[in-house]
Amino acid sequence: MTEDDSAPPSIDFTTFVLSLSTSALMHLGKLPGSEDQTVNLAHAKQSIDCIALLEEKTKGNLTGEEERLLGEVLYDLRLRFIAATKDADEKT
Repeated sequence: MTEDDSAPPSIDFTTFVLSLSTSALMHLGKLPGSEDQTVNLAHAKQSIDCIALLEEKTKGNLTGEEERLLGEVLYDLRLRFIAATKDADEKT
């Protein structure tokens, strides 16, 4: 392994939001390519709430592209969360 391979990738706003989104997808059991499809709605909600908090606290300080990213990610995750909640309710 070279030094370049072990260096963490640079982080920017988009990478940070997508990282939180990936965490939510993992907890919803919707992470593509993952063998573990365990659903944990409480942790998924927490990740979604973190993104919503980020949206609220950065309002007026984002580029148009960053605002769109947050809006689209939250919309998608909230729909997936609702669907996962309905699936869980049907199983009980």
